[in-house]
Amino acid sequence: MAHDHAHDKAHAAHDHHHDHDHGHDHAHDHHHGHSHGLGGHHHHGPVDTGDWRYAVGLTVNLAFVAVEFGAGVLSDSTALMADAGHNLSDALGLAMAGGAAWLARRAAGTARTYGYGKATVLAALFNALLLIFACGAIAFEAVRRFAEPAPVGSTTIMIVAGIGFVINLGTALLFMKDQHKDLNVRGAYLHMMADAAVSVGVVIAGGAILLTGWSIIDPIVSLLIVAVIMIGTWGLLKDSVNLALDAAPRGVDVTAIRTAFLGLPGVTAVHDLHVWGLSTTDTALTAHLVHDRPDADALLIEAQTLARKRFEISHTTLQLESGVLPDCPDC
Repeated sequence: MAHDHAHDKAHAAHDHHHDHDHGHDHAHDHHHGHSHGLGGHHHHGPVDTGDWRYAVGLTVNLAFVAVEFGAGVLSDSTALMADAGHNLSDALGLAMAGGAAWLARRAAGTARTYGYGKATVLAALFNALLLIFACGAIAFEAVRRFAEPAPVGSTTIMIVAGIGFVINLGTALLFMKDQHKDLNVRGAYLHMMADAAVSVGVVIAGGAILLTGWSIIDPIVSLLIVAVIMIGTWGLLKDSVNLALDAAPRGVDVTAIRTAFLGLPGVTAVHDLHVWGLSTTDTALTAHLVHDRPDADALLIEAQTLARKRFEISHTTLQLESGVLPDCPDC
């Protein structure tokens, strides 16, 4: 199911300079191409950001969290309990990413002219923060265990964590294909791969405890896992904060766009060029082009085609000016 580009109709109203809104050419691109600002990939057909994968991942993971926590209590392993807590945070993350992707497909209204696309950005940001919080909780528990290592049921740990590895890896593979197209899918993929790594670590810890009888291995492995997760989360946090600040999405070269616009025949200056993410998958652009061409409409089509074909940005608002307006003294 293709994206609902309902904000296409409404994004026309977006002009950063409300004081000179009269009489200038505003261009609105109504082509429903899929522009993917985060990775620059195209996909057509039924592939979408909010779909069955979130539902499957969520159901399976929630069921496993309950089993794993119970096993942790029975075997007195805080590694298993911490892993269950971590899995729960990821299940919540999946619920958020899926919910945000569903919201993003809802039609825009008169109040929210861009629809709910930005919900995907907020979910990705919240996800990153949630992961950092989960890491803190695990690290705290692990450090406490150094002071008082408790005996643990290592066989139970190995079996349960082994099941966890299979479940997490399976869920991660669902999201692997689209992870470079959408920050939320990438978040879900990272979460699940991190969980699979956690589960492997817990299996190894269980085996080592079984062989040596050293309970202290349990918290050591927990801390190593935390380090792995934090490294993965940093990129997600950085990308989502950037999108929340309306920065140009990763993979979009604004300087190249400016140069390309200046390269169009008749264009003498480009100012007020803005590129930002409408959601984790859609990119928007506004710019003022100063030109000396008699066929302004043809220039408009050329500029829109350039943005769509070369930079995969389908939401463009272009203002054509035959002379430099007083609003831009530094042009």
